[in-house]
Amino acid sequence: MPEARSSQANYALFVLLLAYILSFIDRNVMAVLIGPIRAEFDISDFQYSLLHGFAFSMFYIALGLPIARWADRGNRKLIITVGVFLWSIMTCLCGLAKSFTTLFLARVGVGVGEAALSPPAYSLLADFFTAENLPRATAIFTLGITLGGGLAYIIGGAIYQHFETTGAVLPGIGEVSAWQMTFIAVGLPGLLIVALLSFMQEPSRDGAATKEAAAPASIADLTDQIKQHRRAYIGLIGSMSLLAVLGYGTMAWYPEYLMRSFGMERAAAGGQFGIIFLIAGSLGALAGGWSVQPLARRGYRDAPMRVIFACALLWLVPAALGPLAPDESLAVLAGWPIVFFLNAYFGVGIAAIQLITPNRMRAQVSALMLFSTNLFGLAFGPTAVALLTDFLFSDDQMLRYSLLLLPLIVCPLSALLAWQGFAGYRNAVKVSGQMTDSH
Repeated sequence: MPEARSSQANYALFVLLLAYILSFIDRNVMAVLIGPIRAEFDISDFQYSLLHGFAFSMFYIALGLPIARWADRGNRKLIITVGVFLWSIMTCLCGLAKSFTTLFLARVGVGVGEAALSPPAYSLLADFFTAENLPRATAIFTLGITLGGGLAYIIGGAIYQHFETTGAVLPGIGEVSAWQMTFIAVGLPGLLIVALLSFMQEPSRDGAATKEAAAPASIADLTDQIKQHRRAYIGLIGSMSLLAVLGYGTMAWYPEYLMRSFGMERAAAGGQFGIIFLIAGSLGALAGGWSVQPLARRGYRDAPMRVIFACALLWLVPAALGPLAPDESLAVLAGWPIVFFLNAYFGVGIAAIQLITPNRMRAQVSALMLFSTNLFGLAFGPTAVALLTDFLFSDDQMLRYSLLLLPLIVCPLSALLAWQGFAGYRNAVKVSGQMTDSH
């Protein structure tokens, strides 16, 4: 890669990573505000889960495919810039909400804005980086999940604690609650990201390895691609979607489990889980991305699928043991491997999708993947835990057993789906021409 192109690629990766970090801060900061929001509006765990998951995800999911079709035809940089601006404004508006309904609608707006980031970003990265370097680039990009998720707990808890102590008054608005000021404080930095995006270039649509037709893919083309390689796509998207249920359920409720079961202070629980996310989560994302290339060099065309399969099986043990911890220290300790595997598979899956999908439909197939992972994970993951707590156990203090049931169901099924997709993925890679090895 020429030096100029390499610099452009690295800058794009840097800015997209910052945007991804901010997106996870803005969507996940609610995880440390469960108690204050429930108290403010007198709502149950289930009602809160609608704010955290369903309100955000309903349009985030629904708009993914139309935005992706736009990204496969239009200017991806512009789409991302508009999205960052919109979700940042809507996050600030969450902080001005005076009722359950207005907070619900503001969360919907955050989801609408964030829907414009990932599919165009995946497509951009596939055009900036070669097939060999793409898994590592997407692994770095998915550090946004761990850095943003971790900072949401750390920064969110610290901001809330600060304003709970000092109070806050906004010009023209008056006094606002600590939880409201937390939303405003994490929403404003999005305007800086908008400025940085203005310096990012839109790359040509040459593809990672081959030059392809410039005509946008039709729905029929998209359908034919998926039908031709259905075992590969079902294995990839299915296994990732199931793991997303466990991942989002854990992200939303593990800090609350530490508070309810062991009496940890809100700032302490958020801070500790945030540190785990920053360190263990980032290491997991990088380990997943860096583990693909050694397997591929040994001749395994299905290397990404094998990594996802391994993550599903290895994640099961700590995810089941963590909620059974007898004390606070062991519960926090179990959080390290839980968060490691929570973040190890996703960047691998993103790259895997790009490597078997023609350039002109990458954003759309990525949107289908996000539709599924978010429908199962973001919309259902937090709600599944809340449903178990409220309707199966009928006791807030039984949250730990809700967190226990998820991995026992999800991890084996995810591993099975990944395993059945091995052969289909090898064939899809062979057809794409990205690899030539025979395993």
